Amino acid sequence: MSEDNPDQKPSFGQVVLSTLAAAIGVQSNKNRERDFKGGSIKAYVAAGLIFTALFVLTLVLVVKTVLTNMG
Repeated sequence: MSEDNPDQKPSFGQVVLSTLAAAIGVQSNKNRERDFKGGSIKAYVAAGLIFTALFVLTLVLVVKTVLTNMG
């Protein structure tokens, strides 16, 4: 994607990176503006839901593993 055209849609990788950055609260102003100007709300909602589901599943697996190893 060309950085010269801010109206161009963000790529899949940029949506993923924006979702991860938003999850930990470190999104740059330049990327935030790109997301709001050229991004589709559906892509970000889907990425957010997928990230949240994977995060919760990871936490569940970690807790189960720790509890199993504790005896």
